[in-house]
Amino acid sequence: MSTGQVPLDRHALDACFLGPYGENDTLLEKLVIEFLRDHVYWRRNFHPEDPPAIPTRATQHPSYQAFEARMRRELHALSAALKKSVPFHSPRYIGHMASDLLLPGLVAQMLTLPYNPNNVSEDAAPVTVEMEVRAGLQLARMFGYVDDPTRPDCAFGHLTSGGTLANYQALRLALALKAFPVALRAARVPLELPDDDWAAFNLGHDGAIALLDRWHAWLGTLAPRERRLWQTLVQAERLEHLGLVDFFARRPRLQAPKVLAPVTAHYSWSKGMKLLGLGRAQLELLPECGMRLDIDALHDALERCLRERQPVLLAVAVLGTTEYGTVDPVDGVVAARAAMQAHGLGFGVHVDAAWGGYLATLFRNPDGSLRTRDEVGAGYARFPQPEVHAAFAALGATDSITVDPHKLGYLPYGAGAFVCRDQRAMALLAEEADYVFDGEAAPDYMARYRRLGQFIPEGSKSGAAAAAVYVMHQVLPLDHLNFGQLPRQTVLAAEAFADRAQVFAAEVADVAHACVPFAPDSNLVCLALNPAGNRDAGAASAFVRRLHEELRCDPRQPLQLKEFFGSITTLRAEAMGEDELARIATTLGLDPNGFDGERLVILRHTLMNPYLLDGENGISYVDRYFGFLATRARALLAPAVRAA
Repeated sequence: MSTGQVPLDRHALDACFLGPYGENDTLLEKLVIEFLRDHVYWRRNFHPEDPPAIPTRATQHPSYQAFEARMRRELHALSAALKKSVPFHSPRYIGHMASDLLLPGLVAQMLTLPYNPNNVSEDAAPVTVEMEVRAGLQLARMFGYVDDPTRPDCAFGHLTSGGTLANYQALRLALALKAFPVALRAARVPLELPDDDWAAFNLGHDGAIALLDRWHAWLGTLAPRERRLWQTLVQAERLEHLGLVDFFARRPRLQAPKVLAPVTAHYSWSKGMKLLGLGRAQLELLPECGMRLDIDALHDALERCLRERQPVLLAVAVLGTTEYGTVDPVDGVVAARAAMQAHGLGFGVHVDAAWGGYLATLFRNPDGSLRTRDEVGAGYARFPQPEVHAAFAALGATDSITVDPHKLGYLPYGAGAFVCRDQRAMALLAEEADYVFDGEAAPDYMARYRRLGQFIPEGSKSGAAAAAVYVMHQVLPLDHLNFGQLPRQTVLAAEAFADRAQVFAAEVADVAHACVPFAPDSNLVCLALNPAGNRDAGAASAFVRRLHEELRCDPRQPLQLKEFFGSITTLRAEAMGEDELARIATTLGLDPNGFDGERLVILRHTLMNPYLLDGENGISYVDRYFGFLATRARALLAPAVRAA
């Protein structure tokens, strides 16, 4: 859908946020008042012949005034308490994955809240349900999926409360699709089917969808009574009806499938495996190489699964880990899927792009086509590395993706999203509720998904979040000329941060060793430190924790006492690999053999704020941060240096 917007430039960027100093307060105030009044007019013009239910004299009644006084008191108390909140809006905040909010999305959400739409069906949310479905198509286009709803293989996406629920939806869909061909065999459907349950369970994503298509086409040739009979027979054999225990008990030679994910995968995968009933034991975490999924380890795991006839449900790649911002080789995972499918081991590929998904805007032209690496890299020093470009280029070949608009989309919580490459698979998740849905077949794509509650995990959900996502995407289309200008500023800041870290390391070399442990793939940069002369990883971690005490929010102190806000994470031997561990330990002056079970605490910086490099005022908050860090490191280490 065309927006008629001109490409975003610096002046337009200045209108995107309320601003670190509240610079756009007048704009926000005008918008809120304008649309609040518009909402009131809407109420007054719905049957204006009805008299006001609340009399004008009500404001004079003592009970009314007492209630207003209580409400004002509690709201003032809330406003005062919220002043202790973390200042996500400031370029001095470089901690977790939070920043200022985009005005188009913020105002759209505020505007929609009084209408209170429930995005489970068009009966409860006739406007925002369609916005949510269209927002899913906007995200699909950003990833390189088919976004034309007239095509049967069009993608589908919907919003969730966050990435955790989106990852759970990926597991649900993958398992339903994997088990469906087995149900067709059990029901003895007269179609050309795989020879045995193992082959049926391993058709792979595309093979299972092709079979699902044939099933639907065949049903369309039957009389209504016969069609209902076959639907009932197949439904009785489906995993969703039988449950995991009965489904696999009937097939003792068929094992429950595994999920293969990198060791840096978010803990939501463990949650999802438990919720789905597969169990945490079926989640196999694979080692990494250079903080990215080790493709050789993935191939080894898949070959072992093939030998042991161990089915695989999903191979998961992470596009921007929450701890380090690193990008897994999505292209390598897609290639491994093709190689194993040729040997009869089919599985899906899911990308957890909760953090890095919106970076895909840097790789897309307005027409949805992929930009070359040279085109993307213009103006950067190092971004994107060839392997990072290859990973983003392969997104269109994956089967499903998680992305969080409330992270790098700069929108209010909670707005996660799940997107699948081929919407035909979603039919397997459909649920009927007579009081919500009319049960008739939906004639086309948009009509089908206006009954959104049939397909999503939630039974109720806010339409205001959908309005925020859709409107933001309309104002800032998901390509490099528009939305991409925001992550562009932050990736430039990340490169400046990594360069400044080298200068910092030289500045504090007399008291501490410092390094960026691995080059940033995105706009998240870590910093490792170790007091000079120390060889013990535990002591290095203790020092970083002391530094972090001065970088974390403390509600017992005035917010203004904090110069900067940062976060911490850990380096783990199993995530780094022996070579990387030895390299980082040597750089920091640590004993590489002293990491036995030890996690090295490091500083973690999420560079989301587009004003970290403030060209208007000639300020680099990156420089200011390292100046602050050098001062505090010296203050903490000076007594030890003097004693030595």
